[in-house]
Amino acid sequence: MRSATFLAVILLVHLDVPAFAKGPTARITIEGGALSAPVVMTDSHVLSAFRVWEGPGTSSYGNPESQISSFIVNWSRGATAAPAHELPRYKVSFWADEGREKLVYVVYYEFDPARKQGYVYLPGAGDDAYLLNTSSILRDVEGKWFRSWSKWDRVAFPLVAAAIKN
Repeated sequence: MRSATFLAVILLVHLDVPAFAKGPTARITIEGGALSAPVVMTDSHVLSAFRVWEGPGTSSYGNPESQISSFIVNWSRGATAAPAHELPRYKVSFWADEGREKLVYVVYYEFDPARKQGYVYLPGAGDDAYLLNTSSILRDVEGKWFRSWSKWDRVAFPLVAAAIKN
């Protein structure tokens, strides 16, 4: 039985099929806080900046630029304490095109307009999205808060603010 399992693992590793391919971000949804309906991002030009498959736990993390800011996190600042203020919390869901659109990752986002700073929480063990996220990427930083990437804040916060006004 052990040799059959070993053989299966070897075959999977050497498959030339894109079975483990990680597709591009196809959609991002933001919900929660004071939003009455989710904000949905589908513009491929915008989505191309926010690739789930970058940052800790990915092969692209060897790239120095990816170690500074990628995905929606400013990795260079390291983990931070949870935001001190009672800020609205938004669930941000990332959908990838993997032959069909599929939910691949979920984080929580808060934005402090007074400081013009956003924060991202990567769900940890015991959180709802932990199993989904770690089945996509095990970053080894789950359960921690990070400052968001300023590029993400410039895109996401105005969309959320406009949706709340409407």
